[in-house]
Amino acid sequence: MRAMKTVPYFLAVLFAVVLGVTILSQAYGTGGISVSFTKVLGMTLCLCLAALAMDLVWGYCGILSLGHFAFFGLGGYMVGMWLMTARTEAVVRANMANNVIPPTEAEISQGTALQIFSVVGAEDWPWMWAVSDSLFLSLLLVVLIPGLLALVFGWLAFRSRVTGVYLSILTQAMTLALSLYLFQNDTGLRGNNGLSGLQNIPGVSAGQSYLSIWFFWASALALALGYVGSAWVVSGKFGNVVRGIRDDEQRVRFLGYSVEGYKLFVFVLSAVICGIAGALFYPQAGIINPDEIAPIASIYLAVWVAIGGRGRLYGAVIGAALVSLLSTYFTGGRAPDVNLGIFTIQWIDWWPVLLGLGFVLITLFAPNGIAGLFDKLVRK
Repeated sequence: MRAMKTVPYFLAVLFAVVLGVTILSQAYGTGGISVSFTKVLGMTLCLCLAALAMDLVWGYCGILSLGHFAFFGLGGYMVGMWLMTARTEAVVRANMANNVIPPTEAEISQGTALQIFSVVGAEDWPWMWAVSDSLFLSLLLVVLIPGLLALVFGWLAFRSRVTGVYLSILTQAMTLALSLYLFQNDTGLRGNNGLSGLQNIPGVSAGQSYLSIWFFWASALALALGYVGSAWVVSGKFGNVVRGIRDDEQRVRFLGYSVEGYKLFVFVLSAVICGIAGALFYPQAGIINPDEIAPIASIYLAVWVAIGGRGRLYGAVIGAALVSLLSTYFTGGRAPDVNLGIFTIQWIDWWPVLLGLGFVLITLFAPNGIAGLFDKLVRK
């Protein structure tokens, strides 16, 4: 029940952050926060939601997945296809509006496909874009596609009783295979070009200042619901069984519990949460390509949870928020270079070293992460 006890405090802090950003936003406030930084904060909340899912499957169930960013990316691709279709179709209709003979729907569809896929030498709609003209179906796929992939992969892996480092390698191999597949131009998802222009919402005439704060609110709402739902899942008898699987899987199986069923449920649930996070992240980022699904991204996700403190939902959020904002600071050219005489430390290049050093120090001196240090402070 400890997770449920943290819910009011987490929601209070999140509400305070949302209120502060809204007051300082350019759309509804004083303009103290730029549109670009509002988007950074919104994307950070999405990464916090993904870290929450990672903590659910690793911190509570003991499954170290090194492929969860695949689900994150798939969620982004599902909503990205609708955004590209609707935006490009609007442009094509506007260009054909002055034709002497009004265009047919088939001509508009063909023109839209040509605009989207000519970059990879194609002219026709791939099969996977069949429902890209429907917002409802696209949002449904945001949940179904990551969930279905997790269901199939998890069922095959868990029924074979693959555990430990072998399972981690399998999840990483799954992510690498998906990333390499998406790099190909004939996959139907524009290969290495990815999907771009996602920050322009079709049918919405509001400027980016309003869109940025709206997406920030949506990301905050998703994080709040994800936290409450995750806290409820890991509480009570179900949570006790899941933690038991993490600590001693064989004993839980000996007691008669369906270990594979519990693991599969948590794995699929976390994949769905990651898909929703990705669907909110990439419209704020504006672009998605196969690099986003590379295995290194999933490793970073595990590092965030470890730094924040796995097995503590708020710890995962703290770790993701801290590392994401520091990464933006050090890799965005804001941090001044350090001249040591012999050589100059340029933080754009040295940020991975700093992150790795922080991970090692946390592992050695604070194995329970930042949240563990906070727990000790509260007890004292």
